[in-house]
Amino acid sequence: MTEEYDVEFVERTDREARFLVRGVTPAFANGIRRAMLADVPTMAIDTVRFVENSSVMFDEQLALRLGLVPLTTPPVGEFVEDDTVTLSIDVEGPATAYSGDLVSSDDLVQPADDNVPIIDLKDDQRLEAEADTVLERGKGHAKHQGAVAAGYRHLQRVEVVDDVPEFEDEQSQIVRGVIEDDGELIPTSEFDHDLSNRYPGKEIELEDVPNAFVFHVETDGSFPVEEIVTRAADTIEARATELEEAVQL
Repeated sequence: MTEEYDVEFVERTDREARFLVRGVTPAFANGIRRAMLADVPTMAIDTVRFVENSSVMFDEQLALRLGLVPLTTPPVGEFVEDDTVTLSIDVEGPATAYSGDLVSSDDLVQPADDNVPIIDLKDDQRLEAEADTVLERGKGHAKHQGAVAAGYRHLQRVEVVDDVPEFEDEQSQIVRGVIEDDGELIPTSEFDHDLSNRYPGKEIELEDVPNAFVFHVETDGSFPVEEIVTRAADTIEARATELEEAVQL
C-alpha cells in the first residue's frame, strides 16, 4: 500500500521556508533533514590559481574565502560531479573585492550574492586570480552544504480547556514552531512564542500531532528551498533503490 503524504507551506520565500509534512515517521523526517545537509550536490570553488596577490592576506586565506562564496547550482543533468566551471576575478585598489566581481565562464554558475566581501585592497594592491568550481556533496565539505539551516519540530495541537481561576496569576507558556488551532496553522512568532498572548485568561493543553512535522529550511542561494527538498528526497529514493537491488542479488 502506498503511503499518503501531505505537504503544506506555512511561510515561504526563495531562500527560506517553513512547511508541514504529515504522514511521515520521525526516522524519515530526520533522513530528509540529513539529506538536505549532506547529500545534495552544490557548486563551490575548489582550486584557486593566483596571478597576482599584493594584498595583506596570504593566498591560502583568500582561497578559503573564495571557497565559501555560495554559487548557483545548475539544474539536474546540466553537470556531473567531475565537471568544472572557471571563475575569474581582477580587482585593483583602493577598492573592496566582492563576490560580484567574480566572472564565470558559464551563466548557470554565478555568485548567489554579489555583496559578499572578499578583501579590502589599499592603494597599489591587486587581486587577480582564476578559480575552478566542482560539484560535490556537503558530506565531503561544509562549503557544499546548500542548506545552511535545516531542522524540524513536531506540529503541536492547542486545546482550550478552561478559564484561568479568578485569583490565580497567569503564567507565560513559551512554545516555538507552528501550532494547530481548529485546523489552522499558526507560526508562534505571530504571538511572540507565548501562548498566554494568544489565549489570555485561558488554560490550554498542548499535544504533539503524531507523524506531523514542521520543517524550517534556509538555503545559501544555491537553489530555492523547494528544489533542495525535492533533491534530498531524490537522493533517499536513489539509495533505497540501490539497497533493494543489492539485497536481490
